[in-house]
Amino acid sequence: MLALTNGSRFGMMRAGAGIVGAGLSDLVLITAAALGLGAILATSAFWFSVVKMVGVIYLAWLGIQMLRSTNDLGDATGTAVRGQNAGTPMRLFRKSFLVAATNPKGYIFFAAFLPQFIDLGAPLLGQYVTLALVFVAIDLAVMTAYAAVGVNAMRFLRDRGAMVLERGCGFVMLALAGGLALYRRG
Repeated sequence: MLALTNGSRFGMMRAGAGIVGAGLSDLVLITAAALGLGAILATSAFWFSVVKMVGVIYLAWLGIQMLRSTNDLGDATGTAVRGQNAGTPMRLFRKSFLVAATNPKGYIFFAAFLPQFIDLGAPLLGQYVTLALVFVAIDLAVMTAYAAVGVNAMRFLRDRGAMVLERGCGFVMLALAGGLALYRRG
């Protein structure tokens, strides 16, 4: 969702910074899962709740920011976003990184998913590195496609349409925050 929003508001080049941030968070999640953090979150209600609430608060904050946005086609059309430099590459990188890194389901997903492809009789490091690179490459390709959809959508939208897109993404972020808040470990 952030790749789509970043592409529509800031263009492909700056959306790339957010995509790189999300890709780096994938590496952090995979490393944490390989080191056992996913297992800790899967077995500790306290730590799962802590990471979950941080994620809920951050997603809700992002959703509220999008709802309050005065998006006027942003930088995707060459104009500056009013009132701030929200679209700097570092901010987009940080935002995308934090969205993924504060989601406990990501840690649990990798802790459950990756071992299926690990041969315990072979060196583990090379296997985890290979899996991480494959997963990150796929994720980067998918996020790039979402950003490209956002960039191309801006060719057809005017200010009102851009605001509807931004607000729609804000509602989705709030829905994700609500879904994460209601999520219970299985």
